[in-house]
Amino acid sequence: MADFTWPWYYNFPPFFTLQTNSEVRRSQLESWCGLVLRWARHCNVTSIDVASCSSLPVFSNAEVGRALPPEGISVVLHELAKRGNLEWTDKSKTRGQVLWLSTGAWADQLYRWAQATSKVNTVCTLYELTQGDESTDQEFFGLSDDVVLKALRLLESQGKAEVIETPDGTGVKFLQS
Repeated sequence: MADFTWPWYYNFPPFFTLQTNSEVRRSQLESWCGLVLRWARHCNVTSIDVASCSSLPVFSNAEVGRALPPEGISVVLHELAKRGNLEWTDKSKTRGQVLWLSTGAWADQLYRWAQATSKVNTVCTLYELTQGDESTDQEFFGLSDDVVLKALRLLESQGKAEVIETPDGTGVKFLQS
């Protein structure tokens, strides 16, 4: 994987201090949300533990000796949740699932892949979808099972898939739409 290219403002020390002016803060949060999503997408990060966020490179820049404080991280994560790009996985909001693409966009990618690889009316395991030889060039390769399962449930609700759960694991049968 190629190194992540940090935007210019990542090396601008004031970026790591949330501003008090509402317009500047709005713009800053827009930049933070975009940065977190691009970084998560590049690094295939699909879950975040709030307690360990301060050690993530996206929130801490050693080159300029700055880090977004915990309160700032909390503001950014709550903004991502408000925008639908982070779903809390526990009631205390200590862990979240990062969605750099919407569930609908993942569902579309999975279904297009199934059509392109002649997997319609064929049963596939989650492993085949996210780790299989036929999906290595897909953006969903390596994606967490939780995110894939949400997308498959959406396809199921649209009549494009049937999720199959067995004691041995979960699979999907893509249906002709």
